[in-house]
Amino acid sequence: MAEQMPEPWRTAITTYDDTHIWIHGYDVAEMMRETTFASVIFLLHKGRLPNHGERRIVDAILIASADHGPGSPSAAAARTVATGNRRAPEAALAAGILAIGDAHGGAGLACMELIAAGLARIERDGISLADAVRLTVNEARRTGQRLPGLGHRTHSTDPRTAVLFGLADAYNLAGDGIRLMRELERAAASSIKPLPINVDGAIAAVLHDLGFPPVLGKLFFILGRVAGLSAQVVEEYTRERPMRVKVPVSYDGPSPRPLPHVAEEEEV
Repeated sequence: MAEQMPEPWRTAITTYDDTHIWIHGYDVAEMMRETTFASVIFLLHKGRLPNHGERRIVDAILIASADHGPGSPSAAAARTVATGNRRAPEAALAAGILAIGDAHGGAGLACMELIAAGLARIERDGISLADAVRLTVNEARRTGQRLPGLGHRTHSTDPRTAVLFGLADAYNLAGDGIRLMRELERAAASSIKPLPINVDGAIAAVLHDLGFPPVLGKLFFILGRVAGLSAQVVEEYTRERPMRVKVPVSYDGPSPRPLPHVAEEEEV
């Protein structure tokens, strides 16, 4: 019986020959001359080139996510690895990416899921946007869960939110995602306390309105933050001495104590 060959991997993203590379049918060399990296990111994930407004918003998202100082978990992780490993920037960069998760960089994904669930509830139950958002806030209060996309540890008002929403409004790209987040901000202020929309909530809203799935809420953050992490790693290499990073540790375990006597086993 003849051995069956395994089926080849399939992709609709990129192909090439000996003189060309095409992404969704567009020649890479031509795009290098004529378009932008933000446009290529959009093309990779949507299968088409963005219009001017879409490109501006993607560019703004990447800029907004690029860096927030060395104290963020991703930058701290990258610099911690860089301080002890001076010849593997890829390891330091990977450590920074691996520090991104639900609590750091993951709110965009959670917020896009919240937006999708809220809009689905409106359609399923035939209720208003305000009622759907009110139910969401009440559920969060009852369960003690944070509302993703609202509030910020550092900023009383996130300066990046107004820019992203302003671009969406200016290019007529604002839709149900932005409307829901604005209503959520109002409902939270009424029922909990003032919690301004942060950059994760703004990114989630505009990405929803651009038709991206929730997972891109986290991936766009990573795409932008890699640029900042690379700068953090290089600064650690060029400005600081090896093994500089020392994490403060307060020991609260047992005091020094003698090892208990262990009787030797009798020889058989």
